[in-house]
Amino acid sequence: MSENVVHLHKPTDPPTHDTAPTVLTVVPDAPPARPVPLWVRSGRAVKTAATHETTRATVRAVARHGSYTFNGGRIVARRTWDGRTGSRYERMIRAAEAAGNLEAAEEWEERLQRFRAARHHRRMDLLHSPVEAAKGVAVGAGMSVGVLVALGIVMALNTGHVGDVITPLTATIDFIALMIRIVQIVWGPALTIGPFLVLLALWSVGRKQHAAPAWALPANVRSGEGEPITPSIVVKALRDLGVPALARAIKEMGDAGASMLGPITIAGCGVEVDVTLPSGVSTNEVQNKRRKLAENLTRHEHEVFITIPQAARTVRLWIADSGALDEPIGPSPLVTDETMTADYTKGRAPWGQDLRGDAAALSLYQRHLLITGLSNQGKTVALRSLALWLSLDKSVQFLMGDLKGVGDWAMFDGLATTLIQGPTDEHVIQVTEMVEGAVDEMNRRIQAPPGTVFPPLIVLVDEAQVAFMCPAKDADKRPYGGSKANSRYFMAVRKIHNQGRAVNVLMWQGTQDPTNENLPKLVREGAHTRASLALGTESQARMALGDKAVDGGAAPNLLRPGLDRGTLVVASDGITIPAGQSSITVRTHYIDDDAAEAITDRAKALRDGVTTLHAIDHREDHDPLIDIFDVIGTASRVRTKDVLARLATLNADAYGGWSFIDLKRVLDDAGAEPYKSDGVMVVALDRVARALANRDNEDSASVDG
Repeated sequence: MSENVVHLHKPTDPPTHDTAPTVLTVVPDAPPARPVPLWVRSGRAVKTAATHETTRATVRAVARHGSYTFNGGRIVARRTWDGRTGSRYERMIRAAEAAGNLEAAEEWEERLQRFRAARHHRRMDLLHSPVEAAKGVAVGAGMSVGVLVALGIVMALNTGHVGDVITPLTATIDFIALMIRIVQIVWGPALTIGPFLVLLALWSVGRKQHAAPAWALPANVRSGEGEPITPSIVVKALRDLGVPALARAIKEMGDAGASMLGPITIAGCGVEVDVTLPSGVSTNEVQNKRRKLAENLTRHEHEVFITIPQAARTVRLWIADSGALDEPIGPSPLVTDETMTADYTKGRAPWGQDLRGDAAALSLYQRHLLITGLSNQGKTVALRSLALWLSLDKSVQFLMGDLKGVGDWAMFDGLATTLIQGPTDEHVIQVTEMVEGAVDEMNRRIQAPPGTVFPPLIVLVDEAQVAFMCPAKDADKRPYGGSKANSRYFMAVRKIHNQGRAVNVLMWQGTQDPTNENLPKLVREGAHTRASLALGTESQARMALGDKAVDGGAAPNLLRPGLDRGTLVVASDGITIPAGQSSITVRTHYIDDDAAEAITDRAKALRDGVTTLHAIDHREDHDPLIDIFDVIGTASRVRTKDVLARLATLNADAYGGWSFIDLKRVLDDAGAEPYKSDGVMVVALDRVARALANRDNEDSASVDG
């Protein structure tokens, strides 16, 4: 019981009849804290001691060194058994049979027969060895005694003392007695120390093989970060993959599981190895466990790529050096080589490097292109680098629509015939009419005489998903977006996909986050070259690259958003892909805006000058001579076929069907006749300007009159 405290309250004034008497108030103290039971304190102390880092380190050390000794004994016993029996040969025979290599199985069986014959011969020799040994000892002892006696006789004759005859024999007997005495002294300690030496030897064997549980190994051994890839590591990784049939087959093979592996070869910043799977194991069972396989190989998931070569029941593993894929690949040759030019027909764009570190170059000749990926993964830069290279071929013409409109393509102003930039519905309408104008140009080229060669026309739309999802409709209630037969943008793209390749009118598109809504099936399947950066799901990867590429190992959905920016998976016959694979992973060069402007400046210097249109002209009343003057731009002269192409782009309805005869008629009537320069027909800017000036003067004179 706790003591009570008594508080005495006295009135401040003298007591009266109204004054209350003194009040005694008893206020109990707060009860003291209850003592913690001893068993609770003991449990807490035990828990603290058990979870302390020192305790954990001690437990790991005891378990580690104990496992070293025990498993070292197992390893020595296994090696001894293999050396004394034919188990090693039997394992190799089973491994060869599992791999279907009957020739190797027969060879190992012959080796086993030779081993057994030699072992039988040794055992038969042991039956006769005691008798032979006894005879040898008797003969040897007799000869030794005879030699010692003869040596004693020689000594006696030399010294004249008869006793020296037995001196050598006596000395030999004394030496033997000394050896016996030494053995008697050492034998006891040897019996005591011997077992400890044996345990030390077993511990050393176990430690070298890291024969202990993973949790008990030291941190540097346990992590295995950057560990070189060896056949045994690959076999262990496959064995522990969680595929029962594969684990059983490897267990039956024993150490010969490495027979599944082809040569491990250096491939760029990693190694490559083909694995022939045993019967009953399918390749997709290994593909579906990519993360676990990577962790078994002490790698991150993005550092292991699994593809399917042509050989049956075979997977090809590419395993990166730890951390190698996080290193930059260096600048583009477009930036470092200021003399580089392009060749649309025979050349290849230097796009980046593959995982093996080899240059990855892409042919753009008569191939429609589609690049997809999540936002901010480098899609525009990857697409722009191809256009930058192709701009160095002065014969290539560009129609560009950037539906992001933040200036990523601004450096093509003065290089592209049309450049529309902006994300609004009005910009989509302009881009749609630009693509429809390209369709008209394609139809004009198709109707040209056979054998006519046309310059390449690249119709490029970045952020194409904005066009497909545009809700705007024209005056006839036809939607600009969507994927129905009355969709203007969709149908224009489909027409170019169907027939544009034959006349060098090509469609390039870049789009985000591919779905059936923002990238219709017919459009994505119309592209010859399909590439994808990081995506969110496998279904998106199939939309981006197709089922064949994904079934063959392409997995852009396994790329790391943000970390693998600029890395894309390419399915195309325009790039060199290892035999048997359906895709290749490329780490693209990064070309910033300043470097891109420098490249386009070089491209503009190769050309006579291009007047870039930033909107599609809807004029009903057109003046052919003024339009010719506008499309010539600042160049002193332009080839007639280029003037025709630019006029068709400017106003397809008015000039889409024009031929050289139509152009010549207008120029002849105005007194600005085309003429030959260096063997080609050209239109001179000064002649057209003079014709316009003369016409204006004539109009003014008629008005004054």
